[in-house]
Amino acid sequence: MNNLIQIINVKKNSGEIVPFNLQILRKALIRAGAQKKELTEIEEEVFFQLYEGISTKRIYQIAYNILKRRSKNAAGRYRLKKAVFDLGPSGYPFEKFMGRLFENNGYKVSVGQIVQGKCITHEVDVIAENDKEIIMVECKFHRQAGRKSDVKVALYIKSRFNDIKQQIEKEGLYPNKKFKGYVATNTRFTDDAIAFANCSKLSLISWDYPYDNNLQDWIENTNFHLVTALSSATKKIKQTLLENNIVLCREVINQQEKLKDIGIPDSVIRKIHKEAKEIIRE
Repeated sequence: MNNLIQIINVKKNSGEIVPFNLQILRKALIRAGAQKKELTEIEEEVFFQLYEGISTKRIYQIAYNILKRRSKNAAGRYRLKKAVFDLGPSGYPFEKFMGRLFENNGYKVSVGQIVQGKCITHEVDVIAENDKEIIMVECKFHRQAGRKSDVKVALYIKSRFNDIKQQIEKEGLYPNKKFKGYVATNTRFTDDAIAFANCSKLSLISWDYPYDNNLQDWIENTNFHLVTALSSATKKIKQTLLENNIVLCREVINQQEKLKDIGIPDSVIRKIHKEAKEIIRE
């Protein structure tokens, strides 16, 4: 089977045509929680539906449908990347989600704050503060998977954070704290953006960058799976949850009274509560 798969070319979200990589699929299935004894069976099911030029999005859908049939737990975790995209169309739920991730690491977090710089005022998406540092995060949410945040984004945000930092130093605020600027995106950065950020000490976090501490790692290490991964919830229900500041599956489990208060039927609450527990493995 491997030799046949290697001659099949697939179309990435960026439009690039590349050979199908079985290892990428296998890694995603394992991270989702698929059992090793199931891998060969799932891979064979996917293989028989492949064709020349198939999109990686379609391969993802095929694998998800197979996992969903076998295990909602694994399917929900496999949908992790799509669940992040489904936080849209606005970027605000993504900002709240990033705030949750910093809160989990012991930071005091505020979202959507207006901050005075030396030259002008700036709206900062996420501010995370602890005893040692204050971090300001600009969130770049893209609705299209193939879009990347380029060096112009990094340059622009770095200049904004420099303006804020100069005002902080001028006023003598946070004298014993280190100031850090972050850019977070749900897609990827261009090579130039990464090179500039590394040189200028601007921190970046994307779906797969940095290699060993990226957004996917953050989510899996914290078990902060999103309500948008719930297959038992309609798009309308998911949107209602996000609008009422319920972003994580664990919040569905812990805030059932709130779900009732915002008008979600008891039958739906029971379904999404059960699936949420399966996804986060509680």
